[in-house]
Amino acid sequence: MNKDIKKIIILTILLICSSALFLLWNVQGNWGFVLPLRLGKLVALLLVAYAVGVSTLLFQTLTNNPILTPSVLGFDTLYIFLQTLLVFALGGTAYTQLPLMGKFAFELVAMMGGALLLFRLLLKQGGRDLARMILIGVIFGVLFRSLSSLFQRMIDPEEFAVAQANTFASFNTVNTNLLAMGGAIVALSGVFLWHERHRLDVHLLGRDQVTNLGIHYQKYTLWILLWIAVLVATATATVGPVSFFGLLVCALANYFSGSVKHAVRLPMVFLISATLLIGGQAIFEHFLGMKAVLSVVIEFAGGLVFLWLVLRKKSAL
Repeated sequence: MNKDIKKIIILTILLICSSALFLLWNVQGNWGFVLPLRLGKLVALLLVAYAVGVSTLLFQTLTNNPILTPSVLGFDTLYIFLQTLLVFALGGTAYTQLPLMGKFAFELVAMMGGALLLFRLLLKQGGRDLARMILIGVIFGVLFRSLSSLFQRMIDPEEFAVAQANTFASFNTVNTNLLAMGGAIVALSGVFLWHERHRLDVHLLGRDQVTNLGIHYQKYTLWILLWIAVLVATATATVGPVSFFGLLVCALANYFSGSVKHAVRLPMVFLISATLLIGGQAIFEHFLGMKAVLSVVIEFAGGLVFLWLVLRKKSAL
């Protein structure tokens, strides 16, 4: 049996075990109440794991660089700016009463428009000018963060609390009301990306090779970028912005995978991401009594991995 298949089977078993632990630990007979509650949260965590892990993998494929994530280039700050803008324009009470699907659709359209704006350089140059592309993302990130800070200073403290509550990731209170829409997006993206897995392999060869092999580079890259924006919007609408989790997951997948083929890396990224999220949430909820926050640990570990990848790449040059 292929080594990568064995690893995928092992990760699948670990995911099943962590899911069972999350669902069944310390139920104490309240099955009718506890199981539906935990099952909804479990499905949301699986959705977020797929969206964050796969979107990061796709972006690293397009840029052919393992230290880049959509979050590094301004997606999180765009989401925070959108939430603050809505609170500033509508008020805290009206914001909390917004139709959930309408709000999600607005965020989705805005994130997709932001993707086209943020990655215009990528479409033109194929991601080869890494320094300029990061600089553009950082500039937009600073712009959105500054505008968010400005609007937060102009609203009253109660509305500020409403805006702030939606700008931090929380795996304890996931938005289970978006499971139907998020599940449909994940299913569609899964079918599309699995069908395109071989073309994604070709993208790792660079823009010239992609063009020589008959693939319309700009059109195909635009499709992938739009899927990245959709997945990031889905994840952030469910749990809030997550900066470095995708980087952590993709680094682990690259380390354990013996192949660069997306037929292996796509399922491996999802399995690692889901196992970490569900297993970590089970430990923090059932064993630590919610005395710590999973998102803080994930961001800290992801930040360390980012620094390690940057320093290792610099020493290799």
